[in-house]
Amino acid sequence: MNYRIIGAVQTLFLGGLATTALLASAATASPATTSPTTATAAKSSPFLVPLAAKASVPVPTLSAIALPAATASKTATPLRLAQASTEDQLEGLLRRGRELVDAGNLADAIATYEQAASLDPENAKIFSAIGFLQARQNNYEAAVEAYERAVRLDASNADFYYALGYSRANLGNNEAAAQAYRRATELKRDYLEAYLGLGVVLAREEDFDGAIAAYQQVLARRPNDARIHESIGAAYIQEGRYQDAIAPLNQAIQLAPRRGSAYLNLGVALLNLNQLQEGMDALKRAAELEPRNGLIYLQIGDIYKAQGNQEQAIAQYQRAISVQPSLVEAHIALGELYLERDEYVRAIVTYRELVELAPDSPDALYHLGLALKGRERIEEATSTLRQARELYAQQNNEDGVKNAEEALSDLERSGRP
Repeated sequence: MNYRIIGAVQTLFLGGLATTALLASAATASPATTSPTTATAAKSSPFLVPLAAKASVPVPTLSAIALPAATASKTATPLRLAQASTEDQLEGLLRRGRELVDAGNLADAIATYEQAASLDPENAKIFSAIGFLQARQNNYEAAVEAYERAVRLDASNADFYYALGYSRANLGNNEAAAQAYRRATELKRDYLEAYLGLGVVLAREEDFDGAIAAYQQVLARRPNDARIHESIGAAYIQEGRYQDAIAPLNQAIQLAPRRGSAYLNLGVALLNLNQLQEGMDALKRAAELEPRNGLIYLQIGDIYKAQGNQEQAIAQYQRAISVQPSLVEAHIALGELYLERDEYVRAIVTYRELVELAPDSPDALYHLGLALKGRERIEEATSTLRQARELYAQQNNEDGVKNAEEALSDLERSGRP
């Protein structure tokens, strides 16, 4: 049996833009706290379902962005008075923007900085500040637009390219994100956060060798960082190089013995090497460390299912759902077992929950239709199977359309259209 690949979640971070950096000041400010947004990297396969363990990369921080002060001229000519007035207005807007950020009013802060940008359209740092605040609100399209403007104005700023890569990555534009991250590393050779971001998006694009190379750039400078060792191991797993994954995952565990996600990934590697008892032991340890991680119970359920122990498999799938109700894969696995056992009522309940979680999934509707058919709820089954057929057709899934039509034809042949 092939076991589910569970890749480490590669967490992308937009570093802390210090609030003092939003003042009209030339002083360099210290970094503030970060605002993380997660993204997973997983390899698709018809046999191995990619899931995400909770391994994250270190938190990078952007250099503080100091906006230039607007200084009025001391000579009171009409032209210079006009310039001074504009500079005073700009300085007031920058100060007001900082106050709004401090108060947590990011929307008004963005509007204020946009006014400042209209007065000083060649100031890359203002556009960078706008991009940062847009990203803080998960408005990544607007963030990309702002950061693209910033790098056009200042093409030598590695931080701007890093933040552009972050924003593109959160839109799923991985290729463009990789370009931005690479440019950041070219401008700043020791930019570890940019290498981490590059590893994330390359793994998403299934360029696992490239991802590993990027992580190794970080590891050369942070040899005792368990998260990087785990990320390398997870990339090997996603590439199907299970034996190669063992050493970095064991190293991660040695460095961080209570890191449950490392045990989870180690268990997956061992299971795919047919070392079932060792894999189960690793998963059980992961469950002890992370009892609220449904992915662990999902994996354990898969093992019991492979061993023919359906009762234990069902119990583990149910536990996975109880601690992580949004875990789609657990609903799928549980529903399949209920159908196999002709437990149609339970299958209906499970697949209805799945449809709520994934309303655009024709597979969920198809299997719900089969469960309804099993209970002889014919009108509901027919309606549900027709919905599944329509969704399969919209997705150009010919096999799905065929299966739905066969199920509908079976209803008709039974004299129960």
